[in-house]
Amino acid sequence: METLANLSMGFGVALTPFTLFLAVAGAFLGTIIGALPGLGPSNGVAILIPLAFALGLDATQSLVLLTSVYYGCMYGGRISSILLNIPGDEPAMMTTLDGYPMARQGRAGDALVISGVASFMGSFLSTVGLVVIAPVLASIAYLFGPAEYFALYALAFATLGGMTSSNQAKSAFAACLGLGLAVIGLDNATGLPRFTGGNLHLMDGIDFLVAIVGLFAISEIFIFIESHGRSSAIGVTLGKLTIPWADLKATFATMLRSTGLGFIAGILPGAGASLGSFMAYMAEKSWVGSSGRFGKGDPRGVAAPEAGNNAAAGGAMIPMLTLGVPGSGTTAVMLALLMTLDITPGPLLFKEQPEVVWGLIASLFIANVVLLVINVPMVKLFVKILMVPPWILMPMVTMVSFVGIFSLSGSYFDMLVMIAFGVLGYVLRKLEVPTVPVILGILLGSAMEDALRRAMVISDGDWTYLFSTPIALGLWLFAAGGFLAPMFLRRLVKRPPIPPSDMPLDAD
Repeated sequence: METLANLSMGFGVALTPFTLFLAVAGAFLGTIIGALPGLGPSNGVAILIPLAFALGLDATQSLVLLTSVYYGCMYGGRISSILLNIPGDEPAMMTTLDGYPMARQGRAGDALVISGVASFMGSFLSTVGLVVIAPVLASIAYLFGPAEYFALYALAFATLGGMTSSNQAKSAFAACLGLGLAVIGLDNATGLPRFTGGNLHLMDGIDFLVAIVGLFAISEIFIFIESHGRSSAIGVTLGKLTIPWADLKATFATMLRSTGLGFIAGILPGAGASLGSFMAYMAEKSWVGSSGRFGKGDPRGVAAPEAGNNAAAGGAMIPMLTLGVPGSGTTAVMLALLMTLDITPGPLLFKEQPEVVWGLIASLFIANVVLLVINVPMVKLFVKILMVPPWILMPMVTMVSFVGIFSLSGSYFDMLVMIAFGVLGYVLRKLEVPTVPVILGILLGSAMEDALRRAMVISDGDWTYLFSTPIALGLWLFAAGGFLAPMFLRRLVKRPPIPPSDMPLDAD
C-alpha cells in the first residue's frame, strides 16, 4: 500500500502541465536521436544535459526530461537498424540480424510495428519491476559497508567495461584513466591538492558534466570534421504501414520472455542494454530451435532484442537510484547529473526525496505510452529524419554543448577542459578504447577511494577485510565473471556481412 501511495504522489508530480510536456518532448527528441546512426542514448543524454541547466529545470524536471530521452533513444535505435542495417546504437545491433532481412522482403512496416510494440512491452513491464524491486533493494542497501561498496564499484567497472569493448585490456586501461583523472583536486582526507599543477581551477577536480559532454558530444563533432562533412542521408522507401496482428500474437510470448531476461541484465551494475539485447536474442533462438528462421527475417528475432534492450534500460535505473552505481553508460551520465544537483543516489534517496524518485517513475509510465503512440503511427516522420544531413545536425550539437556548459559554470576554463576531453574522446575512439569506463572512473573514483580508506581504517590495514563478508565475496565473484564472460560470449554471435549491393552509400 505504501508503494501505491508513493506512486500516486509521483503521478501528482508527473501530471503537472510542464513536467508532462517535458516527458512528451523528451520522448520525441529521444526517438529522433536514437534513429540517427551513431548518436545513441549516451550521446543524446549528454548533449541535452547542458540544455536542462540552461532552461533552469529543477532536479525532478531534469530527470524526467533526460530519462524520457533515454527511453526514446532505445525506441528510436531500431529504425535505422531495420531500414538501413546500421544500428542506431550498440543495443540495437541484434535487431539488424532479422529486422533488415524483413525489410529486404518488403516487410519493413511490419518489422517497425513489431519492434515498437516489443519496445513498449519491455519498457513498460521493466518500469513496473522498478516500482516493485527498487524499494526492496534500497532497504537491502543498508547492509552495505565500505567493503561491500568497494566490491560493488569494482563490479561496475568490470561489467560495464567488459560489455562496452571487444578488448578487455583496453577497457581496463580506460577505467584506470578515469580513476586517475578522479584524483585531480583536493584530497578528501587531508585537504592537500593532488595533480593540479598549481592551477586553482582544478582544486575542485574535474567537473563530471564537462568531461561527459566533451567525451561524447565534442568527440562526435571531431569525428564529423574528419569525415569532411559527408552526408549520411539515405533515401528510404517505406511502404504502407499496417498492424500485423498475426505476427504480434505470435511474438507475444517472445516479448514476455525477453523482457524478463533484459530486466535481469539491466539490474546487474554495468551490464546494460547491450547484454539484455544479446541474452534475449540468443535465448529465444535456442528456445525456438530449428523451427525458427533467425537471421533470415523471423519476427521473433526482431521482437526479442527490442524487448530485451528496452527492459534492460528500465532495469538499469534500479542500481543507479538505490545504490548510486550506474547500470549502463547512459545511467552513468544521469548519475553525473544527480551529483551535480547535490542529490546523492542510494537508499536514503527514497526517504529524503521521494518526490524526485516517484515523480521520475510515474513519468516513465507516461513516456512509455507516449512513445508507443508516436512510434507506430508517426514512424514515417522519423524515417524522414534519417535524411537530415549531418552538416545541419552537427552545428546544432556544437551550439548546445558550448552554450549549455558556459551557462552552467560561467567559466571559460571549463570550456577549454571540455574541448580537451573532446580531443581525448576522439583519440580514444580512433584507438577503439571505450569512453564509458573513463566516465565511470571520474564519477565513482572519489567514492571508491573513500570506501577503500574506510575499509582499511576499520580493518587496521588488513586487505582481506575487502573479502570478509558473503555479500562482498559474491560481488567480487560477479565482477570477475562479468569481466571475463564477454571474451567467450562474443564468439557465439557474429553479424552477417552486408552484401556489396546492399552496402550503405557511405559505409566506407
